[in-house]
Amino acid sequence: MSERVNIRRVQEKCFAFILRASLALCGGVLVFLLGSIVVKGFGSLSLDFFFTPAKDFGKSGGVIYQILGSLLMVVAAAVLVLPLALGTAIFQISYNARPKIRYVLEQSLYALNAIPSITYGLFGLIFFVNVLNTGISWFVGAVILAIMILPTAILSTYQAMAAIPKTYQENAAALGLTKAQVIRRVTLPQSFHGLVTGLLIGLARAIGETAPIMFIATAFSGVTVPQSLVEPVSTLPTHILELAQQSTDPQALQNAWGASLILVGLVAGFSGLALLIRSRLSSEGRK
Repeated sequence: MSERVNIRRVQEKCFAFILRASLALCGGVLVFLLGSIVVKGFGSLSLDFFFTPAKDFGKSGGVIYQILGSLLMVVAAAVLVLPLALGTAIFQISYNARPKIRYVLEQSLYALNAIPSITYGLFGLIFFVNVLNTGISWFVGAVILAIMILPTAILSTYQAMAAIPKTYQENAAALGLTKAQVIRRVTLPQSFHGLVTGLLIGLARAIGETAPIMFIATAFSGVTVPQSLVEPVSTLPTHILELAQQSTDPQALQNAWGASLILVGLVAGFSGLALLIRSRLSSEGRK
């Protein structure tokens, strides 16, 4: 008996050691990558780099139009996703009374969330550019990004709504509130943090994507702020890709590191904002 206990303790210690080693390895790789970007990219950062347009295919100048293009597309994607994610989650929780259909929809969302981003880009190229003949359009890119992050926003909202204690809704119904009033006064305040969190996490992923928008929404040079829905933009990921192809030029490589650092900062900003808003809205919802 004691021998079995000793063997189990050894196995537990080995398992704990493997977990700690894996955590240390992943953390070390992350610190190394972020540290390299910060160290090599910090030298490029200046007011001119932030607020001047790129020149000579990015070898000189700044990234003002790339920052604006990236933010324009993700903000438009957020506007498109918000009502769709909220409506789908409310339907799943409050109006979909068939467990089988609910299960199929939920599993479909998980499957859509796992589709590689390049697949969305190919869909946009075939359907919008080739079939609908939209041309290279930033709005089409925003639509593709919205489709890509929609499952994340829906699942986050749905899970937040499913976590609400049923007694809240039962008590509200016992007071004479209609289903619409229960949704407006109980479900939404208690779960809105899930929608915001899922949306911002999706945007943090979308702003760093290159494959979904490279052939349908962006141009590598020669564009400024679009004046219509059917004009291309320049974004940070495609700009970094362009500069990486000129890596033999020290100035182009330095600008690539600087643009990478700005992109990492934007992704971290969206992720941090998601955590902050989630904590605040969760506390307000509980009140």
